[in-house]
Amino acid sequence: MIGIISGSGIDSWPALEDKELRTFRTKYGEAELSMGRFAGEDVAHLSRHGHRHVRLSNHVNHRANIAALDEAGVDAIISLSVCGAVEGTLPLGSVVVFDDFYFPSNRLPDGTICTWYETPGDPQRGHWIFDQPFSAELRKLLIAAGNDLGLELVGKGCYGHVDGPRFNSRAEIAALRASGVNAISQTAGPEIVLAGELQLPFALIGFITDYANGVSHESQPAFEIAEAVARSGKVLPSLVGHVLLKLKSQVIRPSGFVYRFES
Repeated sequence: MIGIISGSGIDSWPALEDKELRTFRTKYGEAELSMGRFAGEDVAHLSRHGHRHVRLSNHVNHRANIAALDEAGVDAIISLSVCGAVEGTLPLGSVVVFDDFYFPSNRLPDGTICTWYETPGDPQRGHWIFDQPFSAELRKLLIAAGNDLGLELVGKGCYGHVDGPRFNSRAEIAALRASGVNAISQTAGPEIVLAGELQLPFALIGFITDYANGVSHESQPAFEIAEAVARSGKVLPSLVGHVLLKLKSQVIRPSGFVYRFES
């Protein structure tokens, strides 16, 4: 089963067959998943922001979300995010299959450290250690699927997690660019870390809707950004569906490993 996390532009997953809404009551809070079949595969869909964007980025309960997907039995997660480009060479409307991330604060929206390991002596406690943070097999499938569909696809890039809900200043964007970040959004950082600590294979796709502050000489009208977000709601499900068609008999491995002190 594949877990799909969607953000702005995709409140509900299109063409989901045998759909069943299930509420998971986890240790960290409740999360609602839409379970069903898509492109011939079992999937569990989670909408970060909910219907009509009821949750801003600072309201998202990442631990409840990832715990719910884990309890549902997903074998891998594909996460989708609309992003602002930090590099002016990234075309608007392009799709980025990220291969690295920048999330130095490593904190959840409430300010606590982003980890499952809260208690000293927890037998599962450990360090997630990796070279690249995303599943190599999932990335390869996403890139192949994007090329098959003729998408304007960028096969690598560094995702930058920024705290919302405000957007970033020119100085902040310049600092992110100097750190090697290519595109940003406000939600995916904790998902990457929490999935990594659970050893769940994870991939992140960004749809470039706009240029961040100071990247372009001309500011984009709000309606153009809204139109781009709406386009992402058509492009990204098509890409995921094409990937699911390629999943048969594929071995999907997590990135890195967790060094546990009692194993």
